[in-house]
Amino acid sequence: MVKLFEATKMGDLVLPNRFIRSATWEGLASETGACTPELVDLMVALARGGVGLILTGHAYVDSRGQATPRQLGAHRDDCIDGLGEMSEAVHREGGRIMIQLSHAGLMADPDLTGVQPSGPSTGEGMVKVPGLEMTLDQIQETAEAFRKAAGRAREAGFDGVQIHAAHGYLLSQFLSRAFNKRSDEYGGSFENRTRFVLEVLRRIRSTVGRYYPVSIKINSEDFLDKGLTLEEFVKMGDLLERADIDAIEVSGGTVLSGNRAPFRKDLTFERDQAYFRKAARALKKATKVVVILVGGIRSYHVAERMVDEGIADYISMSRPFIREPMIIKRWQEGDLRKASCISCNGCLATARSSQGLYCVEERKSA
Repeated sequence: MVKLFEATKMGDLVLPNRFIRSATWEGLASETGACTPELVDLMVALARGGVGLILTGHAYVDSRGQATPRQLGAHRDDCIDGLGEMSEAVHREGGRIMIQLSHAGLMADPDLTGVQPSGPSTGEGMVKVPGLEMTLDQIQETAEAFRKAAGRAREAGFDGVQIHAAHGYLLSQFLSRAFNKRSDEYGGSFENRTRFVLEVLRRIRSTVGRYYPVSIKINSEDFLDKGLTLEEFVKMGDLLERADIDAIEVSGGTVLSGNRAPFRKDLTFERDQAYFRKAARALKKATKVVVILVGGIRSYHVAERMVDEGIADYISMSRPFIREPMIIKRWQEGDLRKASCISCNGCLATARSSQGLYCVEERKSA
């Protein structure tokens, strides 16, 4: 228990334990992306529950990159006041909070954005309605949007930012040959496909400075034909480390991966948890970067083993916190029963409801 509940540092940020709330879309922002009292209350509950670091749901950096209804926004200066209320409320509870910065690319919803989605290529054969291939100017404009959003986050008092480069969103699309069919300096070779992500990181660093915590969430594999591979992921980890990333959250898969991805609903046995432990181990072996492991972790003992064996430095969870925002405090107080989340995925649809994110099973038993 000592390692999981010892204080550590991520960049210049001191964290009270090694548990992280992974970015989870809540569906609680306003229709224009503004922070709401309901969203603030959710973050406060997580802070009170003992989460070492809270990551917000994905916040779009450009209105053209919005993926989901009532998604948090960081795309305009008038977002800053509401975001500041969120960070201040978490800090009053002694918590730490980062904002995840995102652009959905080809996965953006035109009904929400009012424009046709765009990405590294058209996405023909991958998405239902092909989008537009981004011009070089649009790529630079989007990198600038990430930079400005990071500046807003810092001004709003967030303890750091996370770049969303996973799950088939825009930056993930550029990394993946499954989506990226370009023949210019942003496509083709591994070096070219990584260029956009590294440019985004450099621009963010130019605004927030070297010691402001910047992490990234990235796929270990896409689990798609011609998708990002484990070998490429490890190489990417080395490039990110050289570019001064503070931590890498190891995830995987896209909405198109289907049964190829290792996700499981039945997590009864501990061996079925921590889907991406192999990738995390490979990254730790090849780099000195701080590793955050997410994916199907339900047991305190699995979390402890991942850290004790040097597979990960931090443990990230999503769905367990939807049902039990107090689970970390429960574990710290000695109640080590596994999370009550049964991985039914019923919560995935609730964020689209007028009530926002909630646990279906908990409501049934209430």
